[in-house]
Amino acid sequence: MITVIILTKNEENNIVRCLESLVWCDRIIIVDDYSEDKTIERIKKYESTYLRLPAQVGRQGIRNIEILKRKLSGDFATQRNFALSKVKNGWVLFIDADEEVSGALTTEIKEKINIDSCNGWFIRRVDNFMGRRLYFGETGNISFIRLGKKDVGRWHGRVHETWQIKGKTGKLENTLTHYPHPGISEFLADINFFTDIVAQYWKEQGRVLPAWEIVFFPLGKFLKNYFFKLGFLDGNAGFIMAAMMSFHSFLVRSKYWLSKQS
Repeated sequence: MITVIILTKNEENNIVRCLESLVWCDRIIIVDDYSEDKTIERIKKYESTYLRLPAQVGRQGIRNIEILKRKLSGDFATQRNFALSKVKNGWVLFIDADEEVSGALTTEIKEKINIDSCNGWFIRRVDNFMGRRLYFGETGNISFIRLGKKDVGRWHGRVHETWQIKGKTGKLENTLTHYPHPGISEFLADINFFTDIVAQYWKEQGRVLPAWEIVFFPLGKFLKNYFFKLGFLDGNAGFIMAAMMSFHSFLVRSKYWLSKQS
């Protein structure tokens, strides 16, 4: 049995595409941070439409979508662990609402969980940004543990959280497609949201931040991602991604620095 877990918050533009790539699974648990758009409405509409289809039309796998409401409170790991506690048994696949599982990845996942040779599996994620796939830069070659057995690990980290699994892990060959930031405005809003969480966490931890790091770390990050990681080969999208992620590094350090002065 495989259960898919999705965290949502105002994902009306992404959630149906995500669900359509998951019709093969046994169960979907959605933990929603009180979305204010049509996310829940679209989930319920998709569920009622798809689950009414007879098996011969193509309905197989998923039988229901369970929606749980829970405030995020700036801690993604706690939210994911809450969802994990609702899984009864078997394997768990964590997917974000702006991600899509390909047919090839679906087939590979089914094969691997039947072989049962590992407790968890890394999945490589590829970004589709500004209408094109990014092959280079910061997100050009990145993998996460997203598939694992229910009772072999927990999530750690308020943001950019990781699933720490005990025992043997492997890496799947096929990729997960990510559709981040449909526009610059949404990108800036995401950066503002995530840097608030990280800056607050640094403050609680008493992180030491030299003043020079506010300027030179973001600059170094841009040079690394755009030149050394060949982000320039991704064209305009590669430049914007490198510049925005550099700004992310600048903003979180600036917020933290200012919070210490107040």
